[in-house]
Amino acid sequence: MATALIGGLLQQDFSLVQLCVVEISPERREKLQHAFGVRTVANLAHGATHGEVIVLAVKPQQLSSVARELAPLLENHLVISIAAGIRATDISRWLGGHSRVVRAMPNTAIAIQESMTCLAAHAVGSDETRYMEDLFSQLGKVTWIDEKLMNAATVLGACGTAYAMRYMRANIQGGIEIGFDAATATLIAAQTVKGAADLILKKGSHPEQEIDKVTTPRGCTIAGLNEMEHQGFSSSLIKGIVVSYDKIATE
Repeated sequence: MATALIGGLLQQDFSLVQLCVVEISPERREKLQHAFGVRTVANLAHGATHGEVIVLAVKPQQLSSVARELAPLLENHLVISIAAGIRATDISRWLGGHSRVVRAMPNTAIAIQESMTCLAAHAVGSDETRYMEDLFSQLGKVTWIDEKLMNAATVLGACGTAYAMRYMRANIQGGIEIGFDAATATLIAAQTVKGAADLILKKGSHPEQEIDKVTTPRGCTIAGLNEMEHQGFSSSLIKGIVVSYDKIATE
C-alpha cells in the first residue's frame, strides 16, 4: 500500500523533495529509489525532521513499536495511519498522547488515482480535515466515516479490490471458454466492469436499475443471472464479505 501511495502522489503535484520514505531494509530502499527516485532513509529520526505529515504505512503488528519509537520525535506533526484494525486512541497513546491522528483506508488503486479512501479523524481540527480531504481527493474518491466502521471499510473498500478481481478473472475464463483469446477477453471484461461502475458513480443509478435495462424477457442475460443465483453467486459474495469482517474484527 505504501508503494501504491507513493506512486499515486508522484503522479499528482507532489515533487520528490516533498517525500521522504523511512525503510529499514536496504534492499527495499534500493527498490524504492530505483522505481520512484524518492529520497529514502533508514531511521525515523531522519524521516520525522523532513516534513510535517507522517504516514504510518506498516503492518498492524508493527505499529505499536514504530509509534513508540516515533513519539519523542513528534512536534506539530499530523500523523496518518493506514494500518488496518488499529484504533486512533491506541495510536495516540503509543505516540505519547499525540492527538493529531487520522486513520485512512485507501485501496491499491491509489497508484492510478482511483482509490476509494475512507477517513476517520481523532481530535484534529478543520484545517487537518480539509488537508486530508484535499490530499486523498487527488488520488480517487474520499468519504469520511465513523471510526467504528473502519474495519467494515477495510473489507468493503480494500479487500473489495481482490473480490472484484476474482470476479473479473472468472469473467475472463468464461470468455475464453466461449471463444475469445485471453487478451481480448481481458479487455472486454475489464472495460465492461469499468463502465458498469461508472454508471453507478456518474449517474447515481441503483444496480438493479441498470440490470433491468439489459434483462429482456426470456433473454440470455436473465438466464445467465438466474443460473448464477442458483449457484449461490450473491450469497457467496455476501458470506465472503462477512467472513472477512469477522476475521479483522477478532484480531
